[in-house]
Amino acid sequence: MSFVSLALVDDHPIVIEGLTHVLGSQGLFDVVATGSTSRDAIGIAESLRPALMILDLSKQGSTAGTIAEIRSKHPGIGILVFTADLGVERAIDAFAAGARGYVSKSSSLEELSRAATAVANGDTYVSPTLAASVNAALRSASGVKSASGGAKSAVPAPALNAREHQIVRLLLDGKTNREIAGGLGITERTVKHYMTVLMQKLNVRNRVEAVIAAQNLGRDTAERSKSGAGDVAAWNRPSAPGRRSGFHDALSLERFS
Repeated sequence: MSFVSLALVDDHPIVIEGLTHVLGSQGLFDVVATGSTSRDAIGIAESLRPALMILDLSKQGSTAGTIAEIRSKHPGIGILVFTADLGVERAIDAFAAGARGYVSKSSSLEELSRAATAVANGDTYVSPTLAASVNAALRSASGVKSASGGAKSAVPAPALNAREHQIVRLLLDGKTNREIAGGLGITERTVKHYMTVLMQKLNVRNRVEAVIAAQNLGRDTAERSKSGAGDVAAWNRPSAPGRRSGFHDALSLERFS
């Protein structure tokens, strides 16, 4: 069994000690380095290139900047922010900088382990306590951007082909690339190709934004035309009992790339 190489960077030494013991004893992660500053994080990324870095430099106010620098040079490193700072703006900044996960330090060990595993596998994870707020903030930002765009806000919605509509519906159900591939009878590689195309058509940078854009696209399509009612109905169909649709259901979401 192969271990996931893990680096821990936090400006609270006691957190480093706790995480090293807890995660290192699970048989899933190999803690290859620890640090407490932005310089440490960047140096570890440069010299060791771990598969996963759990990071929090909120006391120094440099979490997002550090993430951006690491991801610009080493995009293969998955970064999970593990923090007591539950401000929505901080979470948005972290994701915009390139983080794949954002987890509260009040979370259980089980949730942290689940988030770390998800990010190491290329998925995206947001603590349930933050998901709704992050979603609302992204919606608000999208609305402000459209309102300030003047004539650009009237640009027609992107045209999607039948397969892209199928993938969008599954995306809104919180399906991972692997689950989408299985449901449609195509390869995961093909799904990733369609995801890349969808990101370009929807003009988004990550899966969180794609979910919001897809939801908006579904509403816009319903308002513009009665044609293709099956697709629109599928977008608006209630989730199965006990499930939440869209972003709220997709707390652990697979990345496009």
